[in-house]
Amino acid sequence: MDFNQDDFCISTNKEKLQIDVIHRYLTDEAYWTTGRTRTMTEKTIEHSLCFGVYHRDRQVGFARVVTDYTIFAYLCDVFILEDYQGHGLGKWLTETILNVLDDEGVRWTMLATRDAHGLYEEYGDFQKLYLPEKWMGRVNPRLLRSSKQAYTLPGDSL
Repeated sequence: MDFNQDDFCISTNKEKLQIDVIHRYLTDEAYWTTGRTRTMTEKTIEHSLCFGVYHRDRQVGFARVVTDYTIFAYLCDVFILEDYQGHGLGKWLTETILNVLDDEGVRWTMLATRDAHGLYEEYGDFQKLYLPEKWMGRVNPRLLRSSKQAYTLPGDSL
C-alpha cells in the first residue's frame, strides 16, 4: 500500500525500505534499541508490518507493527529523521498506521514511549494501559544479566 502527500509517500512495500537508514537511526539516535545488531534489525523487519516514509526516493522515516492483524498490534521503532521533523510527518505516519490497523479490524494496539505521550494522546485513543491490574510484561532475564546498559522494567521511570 502506498499513501501519497505532496512529495512524500508512506509505503508498506518492504522492498523500498533502506535498511542502512533504518539501522543507522536505530543504532545512533534511538534510546530504545540499545545493542540492536543489523541482523536483529533485519529480523524485526522481516516479521513485522513496516511503514517507510519517503521524500521522493529518500527514506526519511519508519515504523513497524508487530501484529496478528486481528486482535493485537504493537507499534514500535517509530521515527522521522531530524531534518524532516516538525512538518507533520510523524502525525501523518501514525494516522496512516492506525487507519490501516482499523481497516484490518485490529482490536488492541499498544506502544511504549518515554517522551511522546502527548503526541500519541492527540489521537484520543491512546491512553495509559486499559486495565493495568491485568496486564503484565516480561523482559528476557538473560538480557538483564548480560547487558552493559541498564534495562528498565515497565513501571520504572525511564
